[in-house]
Amino acid sequence: MVRGICTDEGTDMGALWHPFSDMAAVERDGELVLARGEGAYVYDEAGRRYLDATAGLWYANVGHGRQELADAAARQMSTLAAYSNFGDNATVPTNELAERLAGIAPVAGSRVFFTSGGSDSVETAAKIARRYWVEVGRPEKTVMVGRQKAYHGMHYAGTALAGIPGNREGYGDLGPRTESVEWDSADALRATIEEVGPDRVAAFFCEPVIGAGGVYAPPEGYLTEVRKACTEYDVLFVADEVVTGYGRIGGSWFASTRYGLEPDMVTTAKGLTSGYLPMGAVLVAPRVAEPFFREPGTWLRHGYTYSGHATAAAVALANLDIVEREGLLDEAARLETTLARELGPLAEHELVSEVRAGTGAVAAVQLAEPGRAPAAVLALRRAGVATRMMGVGALQVSPAFVMTDEQVGDLAAAMGQALDSLQ
Repeated sequence: MVRGICTDEGTDMGALWHPFSDMAAVERDGELVLARGEGAYVYDEAGRRYLDATAGLWYANVGHGRQELADAAARQMSTLAAYSNFGDNATVPTNELAERLAGIAPVAGSRVFFTSGGSDSVETAAKIARRYWVEVGRPEKTVMVGRQKAYHGMHYAGTALAGIPGNREGYGDLGPRTESVEWDSADALRATIEEVGPDRVAAFFCEPVIGAGGVYAPPEGYLTEVRKACTEYDVLFVADEVVTGYGRIGGSWFASTRYGLEPDMVTTAKGLTSGYLPMGAVLVAPRVAEPFFREPGTWLRHGYTYSGHATAAAVALANLDIVEREGLLDEAARLETTLARELGPLAEHELVSEVRAGTGAVAAVQLAEPGRAPAAVLALRRAGVATRMMGVGALQVSPAFVMTDEQVGDLAAAMGQALDSLQ
């Protein structure tokens, strides 16, 4: 249901400022107000059902309406909702979750630094990277490298690293020097490191599968080659797994595990709690953590009020229980195949230039005319599918792992109908 209060000046939406939105257009056209969710569906205020193609925003891995997660939150809130983890403080679920994540991390012995979300995780990894080089006596290594098409959140470091030009525009100088390389060329990374100087490059940030930039899987051998380049030039390799982490890659907890990357740091969020509460974590390999744990007196003066929030940690633990108990890593692998099979034929539609699918429970339907994406999103909404545009005119598909093959078929059929309606 689209809700708005019509006046002579347009639609008065009240006080909410939507993120990543053209607010003048929202005020003009109204907003979609969702009221509840169940499994792979969400419902608006009028009770109309939508197949949720995006799992919220890449995060509702276990699906909507999980009472078990609500119960976990209620139990923890009635005991101790939250407490600071600064200094020597900790809470029981926070410690338990840190041990749980260390046990599934791509690199054995990793330390876990908790954040409030993906942008926090990227900012944390960027600061740890630069501090690490200071601690090992190489403070000149400050430059960070990202990739074209990449999205690394919207804090200062993540915005500076972004490979999506529109996300950087209008903010002026974003501070620390960053470089952007071609998204699919290991040679381009090597060339940039050589040009800047290996003694000045601190870290390379890499989404194993580019997410918000349009869903681009890594070319064959690419990840192995860029990881090798970082090792050769002594550059920290940071795997941004805010999207791919906690099962979305299909079959493994992390893409870094699937591709054998052994990253120096892994940034995570989204699927950690399936979005039921905001939480993120940076998994820090022993090599990078060691200088900060070596002896008293080395402070990392960084953190967030809600780092390791007790209730969020309790929900994350319950969420990981569901993933394991219901075999959802395997279900995500099933979706990898099903999405490619069901969405693939849409590539023949005259409004579609490409369908990108087949690596994890993610896909994108790329429109030949990117300017038609907003209309396509609305047409899909009328057909009972909730999605959004991303990248340059692509439609996002990143369903909950509980979405059935039949529901994927329904999604593909609705997409075809919606595109037909635009012709």
